[in-house]
Amino acid sequence: MAQGKLTVKFWGVRGSIACSGPQYVKYGGNTSCLEIEYGQGGLAILDAGTGLRELGARLCEQGLQDADIFLTHTHMDHIAGIPFFQPFFRKGSTFRLHAGHLLPDQTLEAVICHFMKAPLFPIPPAIFNADLAFVDFKAGETLRTKDGLTLKTAPLNHPNGATGYRIEYAGKSICYVTDTEHTPGRRDQTIIDLVRGADIMIYDCSYTDDEYPRFSSWGHSTWQEGVRLCEAADVGQLAIFHHDPSHDDAFMDRIAKEAEALRPGTIVAREGMVLTP
Repeated sequence: MAQGKLTVKFWGVRGSIACSGPQYVKYGGNTSCLEIEYGQGGLAILDAGTGLRELGARLCEQGLQDADIFLTHTHMDHIAGIPFFQPFFRKGSTFRLHAGHLLPDQTLEAVICHFMKAPLFPIPPAIFNADLAFVDFKAGETLRTKDGLTLKTAPLNHPNGATGYRIEYAGKSICYVTDTEHTPGRRDQTIIDLVRGADIMIYDCSYTDDEYPRFSSWGHSTWQEGVRLCEAADVGQLAIFHHDPSHDDAFMDRIAKEAEALRPGTIVAREGMVLTP
């Protein structure tokens, strides 16, 4: 990879629960997981939903030894892939898992240990052979990886909390803002400050504006609100993300058409898609 390059690949684009069936083939049924490649071999992973399993298989083929994983939060659809991530079972590998949404009396390590514990799961994280570090931070802090990736963070409006990320490298920026609820008629200033002038914003577009009133307090937003935020914050491209499980390929095709007409260049994220700022 050429020095200075920054790309994002989607391994899971669905929200709430993974979906299977012919009606989900085009956009994919795995839950949230993104791969960020930067510089000369740098790798970061955003969220650990069911899409993490397939990413892990690919990384094992490549012999990956070291990476950072940044979680928006620890709801099930964003961590379900952790027990099935093959690189965690390989000795000599090092991974750092980060989260910034937890309450002061909680730690990421404790949450993952509880998740992988009977009667919820048959084996604990102790089964992993890789060197794992659990890093707790407070949303709002700026993070940096050892390879020079900068991640600015902000708290999101979601039950139990969530963290939004602005990823910066070599003058390029990708914002990952999922699992957040907006207030109709008012832009979220925290999000605007985080994403202002970004090249790409990947945004929680679980619903349409017409659907939204039925899901008040569920912690999600709409693709139309994503457009409004992009306009308010001078964002380059919107990527519609975190598709509701009731939205099949035909439904997402209609959203893609409407979004392109409203703001040309807007895309609907699908598994396997790669974006480069």
